[in-house]
Amino acid sequence: MNFKVDTKEKFTTIMLNEQNMYANVAESLSTVCIPYLSKPVKNIILQLSNVEEIDEQAACRLAELQQSFYAANASFVICCLKKEVENTLDKFELLEVMNVTPTESEAWDIVQMEEIERELLDSDDVAFDV
Repeated sequence: MNFKVDTKEKFTTIMLNEQNMYANVAESLSTVCIPYLSKPVKNIILQLSNVEEIDEQAACRLAELQQSFYAANASFVICCLKKEVENTLDKFELLEVMNVTPTESEAWDIVQMEEIERELLDSDDVAFDV
């Protein structure tokens, strides 16, 4: 599997450099992503602009991977899908349950908003004046 990693302050972007995403690629991607859950920067943006085709097993594995991140209180946002990939995710009724954005910039915004939301929800010292 060919990919590029770019780590920022609040998230890591993984850009997949593969034209086809089949089950074996999705499984390799999962093996790369899961260890980030134990790192200080555990939010992932998966940039799929190079992917032209995805099969059902890979699509389902991506949805499972994303759910693993949200269950661990981390963000996992997929961005820059080609129309064919988007149509495949929609066909398998996964597009609506996945966190997908058109651009990488919008994915950054989602991660940052989710971080703020987690900080607010986890804060025990919130006081309201009545």
